[in-house]
Amino acid sequence: MDNFYNDTPDFKFHLNHPLVSKIVALKERDFEESNEYDYAPQNHDDAIDSYEKVLEIVGGICAETIAANAEGVDLEGPILTNNEVQYASGTTIDYKALYDAGLIGMALPRKYEGLNFPMLPYVMAAEMVARADAGFANIWGLQDCAETIYEFGSEEQREKYLPRFNRDGATAAMVLTEPDAGSDLQSVKLKATFDEKEQIWKLNGVKRFITNGDADISLVLARSEENTSDARGLSMFIYDRNDHAVQVRHLEKKLGIKGSPTCELVFKDAPAELVGKERFGLIKYVMALMNSARLGVGAQSVGLADAAYREALKYAEERAQFGKIIVKFPAVYEMITNMKVRIDALRSLLYETTLYVDITKAYEDVMRERSLEKEERMEMKHYAKLSNVFTPLIKLTASEACNSIAYDSLQIHGGTGFMKDFPIERIYRDARITSIYEGTTQLQAVAAIKGVTTGVYLEQIKHYDSQVNEENSELQKILQELTSDFEKISAKITEIQNSELLDFHSRRLVEMAGNIIMGYLLVINGQRDDHFSNSARIFIDLIRSENQEKLHYMEYFDFKNLDLYKITHPELSQE
Repeated sequence: MDNFYNDTPDFKFHLNHPLVSKIVALKERDFEESNEYDYAPQNHDDAIDSYEKVLEIVGGICAETIAANAEGVDLEGPILTNNEVQYASGTTIDYKALYDAGLIGMALPRKYEGLNFPMLPYVMAAEMVARADAGFANIWGLQDCAETIYEFGSEEQREKYLPRFNRDGATAAMVLTEPDAGSDLQSVKLKATFDEKEQIWKLNGVKRFITNGDADISLVLARSEENTSDARGLSMFIYDRNDHAVQVRHLEKKLGIKGSPTCELVFKDAPAELVGKERFGLIKYVMALMNSARLGVGAQSVGLADAAYREALKYAEERAQFGKIIVKFPAVYEMITNMKVRIDALRSLLYETTLYVDITKAYEDVMRERSLEKEERMEMKHYAKLSNVFTPLIKLTASEACNSIAYDSLQIHGGTGFMKDFPIERIYRDARITSIYEGTTQLQAVAAIKGVTTGVYLEQIKHYDSQVNEENSELQKILQELTSDFEKISAKITEIQNSELLDFHSRRLVEMAGNIIMGYLLVINGQRDDHFSNSARIFIDLIRSENQEKLHYMEYFDFKNLDLYKITHPELSQE
């Protein structure tokens, strides 16, 4: 099987984005650590070479080990033995392969035994791991928790926990959801009480749907303030499994991502350490953690979509019907081409978003050592604003497209795709969760609509428009027309100043913006590499019809018709 890095030229293309030089310079502090660590780069080219070599190692492990084990892991799954989760045998082999390669804690500073990688190569690695096995991607990807400890924990906590990731191969979990809370995290009830006698926090309560819940190091959201019921009463804590104070009561039986254990946890006087300040658990720390997780689901979705596309292409090139291979039928090659084009667009949006996150995080890290100059502060604010609305956009867009691509891939397989004889059956099941966890598509629309109402998307679209060369004027004109339509309908909806109507149309508005953004990114990418030019032309044809459909619906929508959607639900119509 091909190396997953080498068989995807897009990775090298995105590693050479013009913004990467800025990110590397900020991340490496003028390469001062090259004198202290023999694996630290000495200059920009050295850093890129290091990223590529590591990504090639990841690509090899994904192809030779993780993908090879994926079917077995799906069948075997994890089990619960003596209050401990036991991974499927293939999962243990997968994790050991990445651990042996030093790929746990990739983005952590070298001081804590990490590689000090920016988010860009880390997200690329996450995409490859997800392409190999989306369930395993959850286990490996939860090293994001280490980033949260680094960003908000004390120095004592950093020194205590962070080296364990690379040194010991520690696993992690984000312990947020509860049986009665679901997506409404401000309703969390797990209680945190400070024991004055022992001078330690203790946790009591139940958590449910916790991915990798029996992890070595967990970040737990709990209610630390008595007589509160909202987000202001919540704090974040670190729980160490070595304390053996949490019972894994149940392992969920799931439709997909079966190799990833999903646990119900019971905390009984579990000792824990407060992260940062009390009452900032949800409004600051979990929001940062969730943003990283949503970017991770974006990568997972692109990886799954790529896996589904490759399975469809492989099958269509081998399967013959009516005297010829089915890839030669227009109905089939249209589907396969559209898959590839959408993946090009999604990957462009994924890594554009990652660059914005990278610059923001790099400046935040610099602030630990010195004050930012005025120009740096303005730049950080600009990219933070972009990352805040692009992150829910990529999560929404990629997860929905991932499901659609998996659906079409299974359709191309016909009846055989419905059987367990081909990987698409597992990929199809795995894809379904991406638009649900870490915030459903509906919640992502609520978060992303701020990019519409504040004008951030429109401002960035116009920035992209200024980068289009004259040779692409034909495509630019179409995108400008789509932008004009988007601007007019956005203004029309927001000027009504009715939050219910805005929520009702939020997904349509966000998806219109996302389509235009991806169209521009493909055109701009095509100016650097012809590989994207055909994708740009096909994608823009697709989104022109998609956006027109959304536009037409909103233009002719009668506000009074909102009541019709409630008519079969008396409790709604009485509000």
